[in-house]
Amino acid sequence: MSIKRVLVLEDNFIIALEAEDILKSLGVEHVEIASNVADAQALIAEQSFDFALLDVNLGSQTSFDFAGLLIERGMAFGFVSGYGDDFNFPVTLRDISRITKPFNESSMAGLLMSAMAGRS
Repeated sequence: MSIKRVLVLEDNFIIALEAEDILKSLGVEHVEIASNVADAQALIAEQSFDFALLDVNLGSQTSFDFAGLLIERGMAFGFVSGYGDDFNFPVTLRDISRITKPFNESSMAGLLMSAMAGRS
């Protein structure tokens, strides 16, 4: 897998650690966790990432605006959500790969492959 550095934007620390463990089991070498959009923005300003895993609902905000920033930068990303397809995704983000919680190694691998295939 060509994804070696991943940013995880997740407000639940336990879920973020679970995502980190799964990503590392899939061959990701470096994972950074941000619990809010401001921290995620600081991380992408300081470091480069191959992929970002974005929780949709971050308590008082969503990750949709941050996703727009990633699109502008040409960075691959996917969504993780505890909501089904009923959650109201903006039209510009409806085709972005996503998985639902609880996720596992198989669904995470599928998300990474789908997102990378979309970049080629």
